[in-house]
Amino acid sequence: MTHLPIIHNPEATKLDMAENNIRVLALQPLSGLLNLDTLDLSKNKLDDESFSQNPLSNLTFLKKLNLDGNQLTRIPALPSSLEELKVNSNMLGTLTPHCFKGLMNLLNLELEENPLHEGSVSPQAFRPLERLLHLQMDNNRFRFLPLGLPRSLQELKMNKNLIEEVTEEALRGCIHLRVLDLRHNLLREQGISTQAWTRLKSLEALDLSHNQFTSVPMNLPRRLLKLKLQHNNINHIPAFSFRHLRPGLQSLHLSHNALSNEGMERVSFAGTFRSMGELLLDNNRLEEVPRCVRQFKNLQVLRLDNNQIRLVRKWGVCHPRNSGFTLASVHLENNLLELERIPPNAFSCLTDAQGLVLYPQQGHS
Repeated sequence: MTHLPIIHNPEATKLDMAENNIRVLALQPLSGLLNLDTLDLSKNKLDDESFSQNPLSNLTFLKKLNLDGNQLTRIPALPSSLEELKVNSNMLGTLTPHCFKGLMNLLNLELEENPLHEGSVSPQAFRPLERLLHLQMDNNRFRFLPLGLPRSLQELKMNKNLIEEVTEEALRGCIHLRVLDLRHNLLREQGISTQAWTRLKSLEALDLSHNQFTSVPMNLPRRLLKLKLQHNNINHIPAFSFRHLRPGLQSLHLSHNALSNEGMERVSFAGTFRSMGELLLDNNRLEEVPRCVRQFKNLQVLRLDNNQIRLVRKWGVCHPRNSGFTLASVHLENNLLELERIPPNAFSCLTDAQGLVLYPQQGHS
């Protein structure tokens, strides 16, 4: 199908025309669908010329529009009623100051897999999007975060770009941002401005996994609850990295790094001992259970598998002073432990005996 058929059904609210060969959009085929709220035109042959007659102008109740997998190089004219817009896997080269004009009701915007970069996005491009909550720009060519991000934004996803730096200016107005996803980029701790996170008063979840960090970044957002740093090259957790966080970090993913016991200072985890519920340290270079472990009061999940651990001390995991035990899952498989030498009460605090995984050990079946 290369054209939209003429449909007269004023009661229709959804139209799915995905995966056709539609190249032309005219006003007439859509004129009988005035109550349409969802339109899927993904995976067609639509380009900029397809929207030259402003074919969607009569769809004043349209809320969801999917334009994924077409050949658009710019954002077409769209009805102001839109709340969700998907333009993934197109050829968007620029976002101009007027490209989102009139879309003041837009809540969700997806622009994944396009050739966008910071130089092609005007600082005024997002200004009309006064209510935008979720923005996805994964798989583009950004080296820096674009300027002019909407103040209303609660979730920003920019994984699989080429981001090397996070500046204070880029996130200055994002006081409502709750989730920031920057995994699969080229970030190092030196690329994070000292004040980059300070204005993020609402940020709770930060994903920096699959980057190039060698140390846990400092000056983390104060209200941070979940931090993902797996698949970096981290060999050091600086002292007091988390002490300023309130109410405190609840989940920390440090799997697949280069951490040794020497890379953790005595006060590296200060500020998290009452808040931490999940600590993932698997696939590192640890030779013994970190001494900080027994200080956590509310830890539920502990991953230490796939290290070089040879020793579990008597009170290395469970300490008798920690009343009201919450620990439910401990993984220590694929280490160098001699199981018969583990102290008998080493894991007495586990709330579920089935949550302890010790087999197999390296060199043993």
